[in-house]
Amino acid sequence: MNSLKQITDGLFANNPVLVQLIGMCPTLATTTSLKNALGMGLSAAAVLVCSNVVISILRKIIPVKVRIACYIVIIAGFVTVVDLLMQAYLPELSVSLGMYIPLIVVNCIILARAEAFASKNGVIASFFDGVGMGLGFTFALCLLAFFRELIGCGTVYGIPVFGSGYEPVTVIVQTPGGFLCLGILIAAFKVVSDKIKGRKRS
Repeated sequence: MNSLKQITDGLFANNPVLVQLIGMCPTLATTTSLKNALGMGLSAAAVLVCSNVVISILRKIIPVKVRIACYIVIIAGFVTVVDLLMQAYLPELSVSLGMYIPLIVVNCIILARAEAFASKNGVIASFFDGVGMGLGFTFALCLLAFFRELIGCGTVYGIPVFGSGYEPVTVIVQTPGGFLCLGILIAAFKVVSDKIKGRKRS
């Protein structure tokens, strides 16, 4: 498979959040600010790429009956590294994301790619699959967080955008607002994707 196509598929055609609708828990929980979304997305992407590569390397060694347990152990090792690095170098972000970094271990996006792709394909293909899906996850989180933070707080990456007269719509950074924004974003993404596909066919 072409490496560029794998990356663009992860970003658009098979985006884990906007198309496959998986990884909803961290998507809704960490997109109250762009900073949190970017931190969560890149952390998950790093774990996804590294675990994909290692699982691909060991795919012929790992016994079939215990493959899921083995995948979780491998993923947990990389999550621990990311978590410790974040605590050491980005302590504020680590505190802000809290338990959602350790919970990357059971992120269904990472487990799904391990089972569906890395366990059946070579190292290079698995690497680019991880890059594509990781970037797609990060893109979706950042896009959602941009609108939630802008409307709900009047800021972008903590920087005020509107004047002092702006009244933030605080419900947007709460759980109901997260579901509402995500639904609108998924619908808009599908409309745009369908139009692009229609143009390609014609």
